[in-house]
Amino acid sequence: MKLGVLLNKLILDGLLNEEDAAAAQQAATKAKQTITDYLVENNKVSASKIAVINGQEFGQPILDLDAIDLETLPKSLVAEKLIKKHHALPLYKRGNRLYIAISDPTNLVAIDEIKFHTGINTEAILVEADKLTKLLEKLLNEGEDESMSDMLDEDLEGLDFEDTEASDKNEDTSDVDDTPVVRFINKVLLDAIKKGASDIHFEPYEKRYRVRLRIDGVLREVASPPVAMGPRLSARIKVMSRMDTAERRVPQDGRIKMRISKNKAIDFRVNTCPTLFGEKIVLRILDASSAQLGIDALGYEPEQKQLYMDALANPYGMILVTGPTGSGKTVSLYTGLNILNTEDTNISTAEDPVEINLEGINQVNVNPKVGLDFASALRAFLRQDPDIVMVGEIRDLETAEIAIKAAQTGHMVMSTLHTNDAPQTLSRLVNMGVPPFNIASAVNLIIAQRLGRRLCENCKTETEIPHEALLEEGFSQADIDSGMKIYKAVGCDQCDKGYKGRVGIYQVLPISEEIGRIIMSEGNAMEIADQAKKDGIPDLRESALKKVKAGVTSLEEINRVTKD
Repeated sequence: MKLGVLLNKLILDGLLNEEDAAAAQQAATKAKQTITDYLVENNKVSASKIAVINGQEFGQPILDLDAIDLETLPKSLVAEKLIKKHHALPLYKRGNRLYIAISDPTNLVAIDEIKFHTGINTEAILVEADKLTKLLEKLLNEGEDESMSDMLDEDLEGLDFEDTEASDKNEDTSDVDDTPVVRFINKVLLDAIKKGASDIHFEPYEKRYRVRLRIDGVLREVASPPVAMGPRLSARIKVMSRMDTAERRVPQDGRIKMRISKNKAIDFRVNTCPTLFGEKIVLRILDASSAQLGIDALGYEPEQKQLYMDALANPYGMILVTGPTGSGKTVSLYTGLNILNTEDTNISTAEDPVEINLEGINQVNVNPKVGLDFASALRAFLRQDPDIVMVGEIRDLETAEIAIKAAQTGHMVMSTLHTNDAPQTLSRLVNMGVPPFNIASAVNLIIAQRLGRRLCENCKTETEIPHEALLEEGFSQADIDSGMKIYKAVGCDQCDKGYKGRVGIYQVLPISEEIGRIIMSEGNAMEIADQAKKDGIPDLRESALKKVKAGVTSLEEINRVTKD
């Protein structure tokens, strides 16, 4: 494969090896990205280094986009679709010449196409890729916010909800056809998507009604409609998710698909639960794109990522992911499945319910009411020539035994358990009744995880903490002597109280021979944890401290999500 100028220079400078460079070029082509954007987005090489190399190779100066004022940009000269397509930003016009910012000087197609569509001679100015992406997002999001606000004011009821018609039951829908209620719910759903929420809570109380969004793992109240509006909100959501609106005494499950444009649809998993003062309804926003982020975006340390990749490369055995609800277990599993999802591999999953839809994977929603539980789905999979099987959760001995037998007979099995850390997962299987020798021979890797909020890069501020306090938190004297910087959350207009997005915190535990012996001798979780420490495997707390040292998150945040 012939590599471009940039990749060859990166190889010569020792920033990439030839194998990684070739893989990067293939991946960038597949993703329809420039090689510069691909390398920066996937943290292969920093944007500043790439800009310097491009500037030297092509004899171009580098413009610092931090000095650019969005208000002065000639936005109307270039169509938004061209800006998105070519990742190019119009900077200014001088006479009959338009200057655009690009991060890849070899992207001549962008210059030619913008020149053709604008009828203006176009020249490129070299900029750093990450700053360009940030500025483009800000520019384009402003446009989206304007169109969104227009939609909220005028066209909310025009949104398309698939399967929203009432079912054939003789149910009372008189309260459902209520335009203010329809508009309010549509606005809440759209706001949740815009803010990157994972869940929406509709909660009735005796004297108030509140709506909360879970953003980056933390609930925030966003609305407090009149209490009398509660039953009508419940009825509307139940109709949208094809539930029985007349049934208010038992919990119900449903699903909503909201199409917000021709090419964009969002799925919501809906659950109702009767409370003292009405039905509490929670909607989980299902984001299929999260599994497409790639393993590098999840926050694994390099050695942890390598352990996971090595386990995925095994033709058989079991990978278990553990952690509380909402800790990102499904995304971790599907990221692995996405890596394994090739034409020559048969992958089947059983989940309750299916949260992420991926083409090429046979996905089954378990339904205990009709006898389709995890165990029966797993039995069916094993009759269908599987290579890889994913079980949403191991909840009982029957499912555990079938999964372990599959892992021992030439299949890769992936699943989750609800335990606090990796060593406890092994003890949990023993407590379920799985023979220790089966666990030792079948399980290859256990990943325990949490999700912590990322500090906002725009406003995080260095903070001073006494050395004694740092030692108590778990830092070593060597860490303190190294001059590490600890940052705290501040808050600005670009984040939520000092945080923006989340990062995974992991304990990745391979089953070594010594740990296998402890399992066989029916050792407890403490003995396994001690051996893991001897093997150099950091626990969740140690992994979290690494994120603090790297300036990714704050000490307060890791204290919230991890315990000693």
